[in-house]
Amino acid sequence: MTAPWPTKLAFRKGEKRLAVTFEDGAAFSIPYELLRVESPSAEVQGHHHSQKQLVTGKADVDILEAEPVGRYAVRLKFDDGHSSGIFSWSYLHELGENADMLMDGYRERVKAAQR
Repeated sequence: MTAPWPTKLAFRKGEKRLAVTFEDGAAFSIPYELLRVESPSAEVQGHHHSQKQLVTGKADVDILEAEPVGRYAVRLKFDDGHSSGIFSWSYLHELGENADMLMDGYRERVKAAQR
């Protein structure tokens, strides 16, 4: 199976969303907050699923820069200083497909942590 290939990335600053379209016709609008809290960096994900960190307070996070990484990914630089996440095209596709479910799960984890 070939990895999905993006045909367009558009950063919608006012909406705080990344609009991404893939050659397979899939198109997604991914909240910056989700991109930040699900960053593929070791800082967020850890080195094992049991080490994943709950990142909070990122509802208003902005993306300052996007830097291509080879032909397979993009590094996003956020205004909170986080810049170590390299988002592969496959991972962006996965985040887009599951954005609503992931945001709901994230909000539930935040609520549980506040109890």
